[in-house]
Amino acid sequence: MSNVTETLEGWYCLNDFRKFDWKSWKSLNDDKRQEVVKELIDLWNLWSGIQDRGEGSQALYQILGHKADILFMFLRPTLDELTQIELAFNKTKFAEYTVQTTSYVSVVELSNYLPKGEDPYAKPEIRERLYPKVPNVKYICFYPMNKLRSGSNNWYMLSTEERKSMMRSHSLIGRKYAGKVKQIISGSVGLDDYEWGVALFGEDPIQFKKLIYEMRFDEVSARFGEFGSFYVGKYLSEESFNHLLQL
Repeated sequence: MSNVTETLEGWYCLNDFRKFDWKSWKSLNDDKRQEVVKELIDLWNLWSGIQDRGEGSQALYQILGHKADILFMFLRPTLDELTQIELAFNKTKFAEYTVQTTSYVSVVELSNYLPKGEDPYAKPEIRERLYPKVPNVKYICFYPMNKLRSGSNNWYMLSTEERKSMMRSHSLIGRKYAGKVKQIISGSVGLDDYEWGVALFGEDPIQFKKLIYEMRFDEVSARFGEFGSFYVGKYLSEESFNHLLQL
């Protein structure tokens, strides 16, 4: 049997995708719309205080295409906190004008290839990756993925040395995009339908295309990669969120 890769876990992640009911929204008068938005903004500011204390992170995005209109992304220390966030949102008036088209639950993950005896959680660079702040950049690309378990292309039957070698080559491609694309990798085995959720962040969405396309020529993706739906969106500040909802 192939050796199991050890992993390090950090914050839990909820990606909550919503479609907006524009017809119902247009039926409200200006005062009612402002009241609905204010309730959500007050709740968001409460969550932002948690981020300011370094106890989590979150961001809001406008999603392009038919699959969703907005994405709420939350990072928290426990699943219970994410459950309470989702419940609090669903109790708002704003939630009545949305439909959750999909969601993704995972936990920020790093593969642990450090020498035995070292405490990886004591390393500042490791903690920064396990407990990240959502990057304050213009665009996001999110997608789930698996490693194949089919016939001769079964990632989990490869030796540890083979997997390490291929992942080392794979990571070298990612390093070429340092400064252009940031990423948060989260594990979702036992938590959601795929094995990982990948969130990419950058100022130029073309870099998402270039990075993912180049990686597909690498053996790790070419032989073993299986991808779910892709979502791309634009960061929403409070001001731009208000502007989005204006009629």
